Amino acid sequence: MTSDQIILFSLFGAVFAMLLWGRVRYDIIAFSALLIAVLLHVIPADQAFAGFGHPATVVVALVLVVSAGLVRSGAVFLITRTLVDPSRSLGAHIAFMGGVGGVLSAFMNNVAALALLMPVDIQTARKAGRAARLSLMPLSFCTILGGMVTLIGTPPNIVIAEIRRDQLGESFKMFDFAPVGGVIALAGLAFVALIGWRLVPKDPGQGALSAAREGAKDYIAELKIPQGSKLQGQRLFEIYDLAEKNDVAILGLARDGARRYGLQRNTRLQEGDGIVLEARPEALDEFRAALSLEFTDQDEKQRLGIASEGMALIEAVVPDTSRLVGKTARSLGLAWRQHTVLLGISREGQRIPKEVRRTQIRPGDILLLLTPEGNEEPLAEWLGVLPLADRGLVVTDFAKVWLAIGLFGGAVGAAALGLLYLPIALGLVVVAYVLTGILPLSDLYKHIEWPVVVLLGSMIPLGAALDQAGGTALIAQSLLSLGAGWPAWALLTLLMLVTMTLSDVLNNTATAVVAAPVGIQMANALGVNPDPFLMAVAVAASCAFLTPIGHKNNTLILGPGGYRFGDYWRMGLPLEIIVLIVAIPMILLIWPL
Repeated sequence: MTSDQIILFSLFGAVFAMLLWGRVRYDIIAFSALLIAVLLHVIPADQAFAGFGHPATVVVALVLVVSAGLVRSGAVFLITRTLVDPSRSLGAHIAFMGGVGGVLSAFMNNVAALALLMPVDIQTARKAGRAARLSLMPLSFCTILGGMVTLIGTPPNIVIAEIRRDQLGESFKMFDFAPVGGVIALAGLAFVALIGWRLVPKDPGQGALSAAREGAKDYIAELKIPQGSKLQGQRLFEIYDLAEKNDVAILGLARDGARRYGLQRNTRLQEGDGIVLEARPEALDEFRAALSLEFTDQDEKQRLGIASEGMALIEAVVPDTSRLVGKTARSLGLAWRQHTVLLGISREGQRIPKEVRRTQIRPGDILLLLTPEGNEEPLAEWLGVLPLADRGLVVTDFAKVWLAIGLFGGAVGAAALGLLYLPIALGLVVVAYVLTGILPLSDLYKHIEWPVVVLLGSMIPLGAALDQAGGTALIAQSLLSLGAGWPAWALLTLLMLVTMTLSDVLNNTATAVVAAPVGIQMANALGVNPDPFLMAVAVAASCAFLTPIGHKNNTLILGPGGYRFGDYWRMGLPLEIIVLIVAIPMILLIWPL
């Protein structure tokens, strides 16, 4: 081995060891390795940060921003609020949620898809009276599988497509992954829905997050009936079924600034009425969207100037030193002083007989506040309240849902047809989302996972240096020597096994950066088409089902599901075997050697 190869292999070995150790975050590890490589002159200083401008890095960042816009527009609620049914059997629920998760993760980042669906799954489990751990792991695995279907579904696909462009002259297109990835995803979903979920350990309890949500108090809140609402003229009891489906309890009605006596079941609804209800913040927003209700009446909305700017929901506890104690939101001038609306009060299950905004606040109350994004900390300081831990609460703007879907669909279509280069198409979507108010400007950079960007920006130059120094050719030759005399399909299987093993213990993006050039070198040594080897790496790099550290989706469900490190392999090992059995013949069929 040359000195450059020794240095780079040592650096990669140190990176992998540090990632396995887990005490230092992966972006710091990768960036440190990059700087050391520059200091040791194995990467030229003028190329040190080329990875941060690499198309793969840019696309990953843009996909995360676009995903945030789709969340804010309510695109996912269009599916979940009408189709999720807690009365389904567990197997049917997993099949449905897995299918939704798989489709979503094909067209948006699969981590974002899981983050969207995980609260829905937990809420459905609570309504059905079962442990969320039984369905969260299947949901995570299905979103990972769905990401294999398109170019933008998962970072390894993006990385591999760009490595192909750099080394072979042309990138993979948007749906080049679909024939192989789609069949694997369907086979994996069938296994997970029919057999896999039965292998999840059925320990009692629903996990830390579910317990925390279960312990969180519901809020007494009001939602206003806007002008032109289809609810006008209906009796209040006619929306009870929809309220129950959305986990909302209707308590009564407020009209003309006063709470009306009793439940008002048979009262016909009018414009400006306030429906008094009890709900968690997420359910409150979902119910509002389902019936096109408003948090405030039109006059108040105009006074606050919140029609066009992003709004945030915050939860805060009232200490005895707060300026709110003994006052109402109206008497304090919360609306005109801070452009903030008091939406709900949680008071240890006690009844609140008045309008929420005319109710005197007491020490210990938990408040649900609607305020312009960016105003959360100044508001908490001015009120003297203590914000609860951030639960990622946002106000969904359902008025722009079809615009958001249309812009995204147009960009995907243009990229798939070769009319626009994918980073340009996604960049145009981001700009359009900001200009149309789908995604507030203040949120533009908030949703980019900067640690992932730094990881990619650091690993790409390291991977390129290893390839240029002949390191990937050396690894490829070692694998070929190990499989000497084997047919090409067996060597393809060996490459997948090695890549899967790496992906289970390392970051899947880092695995793709290293394994893709190795696949090209193996194909060149055999004198065959490199595309099947690249597809094998793409599939294998995404198959991190044995541990909670191989893929961020598995890490996300660790706490909410109350899983242990050793729980994943029970369903993950047979799933990886199924992926291998299905992938090899499909790759050879679609991408002949």
